[in-house]
Amino acid sequence: MKKIVSAVLAGAVAASCLVSCAKKGPEVGQVRYLNFKPEVASVYQELAAAYEAETGVKVIVETAANNSYESTLTSKMATKQAPTLFQINGPRGYANWSSYCADLSGTELYRHLSDKSLAVTVDGVPYGIPYVVEGYGIIYNKAITDKYFALPNKATPYSSMDEIKNFTALKALADDMQANKDALGIKGVFASTSLKAGEDWRWQTHLANLPVYYEFKNNNVDLSSDATKKISFQYADQFKNIFDLYLNDSVIEPKNVGVKTVDNSMAEFALEECAMVQNGNWAWGQISGVSGNKVLPENVKYLPIYTGVPGEESQGLCVGTENFYCINKKASEADQKATADFIYWLYSSKTGKDYVTNKLGFIAPFDTFSDSERPTDPLAVEISNWMSKPGITSVAWNFTLFPSQTFKDNFGASLLRYAQGSKDWAEVKAGVVSDWASESAM
Repeated sequence: MKKIVSAVLAGAVAASCLVSCAKKGPEVGQVRYLNFKPEVASVYQELAAAYEAETGVKVIVETAANNSYESTLTSKMATKQAPTLFQINGPRGYANWSSYCADLSGTELYRHLSDKSLAVTVDGVPYGIPYVVEGYGIIYNKAITDKYFALPNKATPYSSMDEIKNFTALKALADDMQANKDALGIKGVFASTSLKAGEDWRWQTHLANLPVYYEFKNNNVDLSSDATKKISFQYADQFKNIFDLYLNDSVIEPKNVGVKTVDNSMAEFALEECAMVQNGNWAWGQISGVSGNKVLPENVKYLPIYTGVPGEESQGLCVGTENFYCINKKASEADQKATADFIYWLYSSKTGKDYVTNKLGFIAPFDTFSDSERPTDPLAVEISNWMSKPGITSVAWNFTLFPSQTFKDNFGASLLRYAQGSKDWAEVKAGVVSDWASESAM
């Protein structure tokens, strides 16, 4: 009997040890993601299942309805099922959620971010990592620029677009190409500047981003603070530089820009009536879809939008997003680690990268992707190439900080009047400054 009792006690002690030892082992966390994009909700559900099958770690994906992300995030953060992974739209979003945003400087995903200036940072600490990017700049047709470089009577010393690294060079090139437009078989260097109401976003938002970016950057403005509620339009003259170039070296006279649309501009480029057009990587479908398109994919290239800002030789394309991953610092350490591991897997594993490129359709801003693993349309390829160039810094999308649509519409209307000669530049500049302040105060 004593032997039996001893054996039972020994077994109980062993079982107790196993339980206590298991409790002392590393805790396995889980991931809870609040997705912003309803259109890819099913893809994220597939991803979650694939990740759990591969790693054993559970990923719970919840998706906010259209235009309800902020309200959904607010309600979810107040529950025990708060997301461990969520997103912000930039510095303003960080200002709203800073108390929940973990320091991401030690994560593998941040380490592999190709251009770390794209992250949402405060005092050098990253709190938001962009997980998909788009970009825009000056699209040019290499076949036409090569034809120019081969001209025996060209007035510039340039022999390649690689030599065009600032506004001075760009203006000299464009002016001389315009002078030789007949020899090049084009109507003008640049496509129409579309300033028809509702078609002016390339100028009052995308082009306007450059002077705002440089004003905030060179004055060390905290983008999550109220300091962004006023601007002096410090780089108004630089904006005018490139805008005038677009107007003057164009396929049309400046007085006609008020009837032109973005589609008109893209058709002019596709039909090789011009050599250059400002637009984003989304424009390849517009170019290739034009009936009679003459532009071959291998000849579609990008040039940064140079305006004459000192030091712009190291400037890249305007690259950005309104989609930044954040990890909830109020989640358990195990859940935070599991979340960091999941997003790194998504952008580094063969399975994850296949989903990112082929099912989510993202241009991923990470050096974990080889050329063969990235989107293959020529403008997306160019965005990736420019982001990877050593010594080149992309221009962040600070237009997410523009105060309102009214501000942008007023700016566009002023640009139209300026182009048509009924408003001088000093009035345009004054209007931008006053409208920014008044719209920011609302």
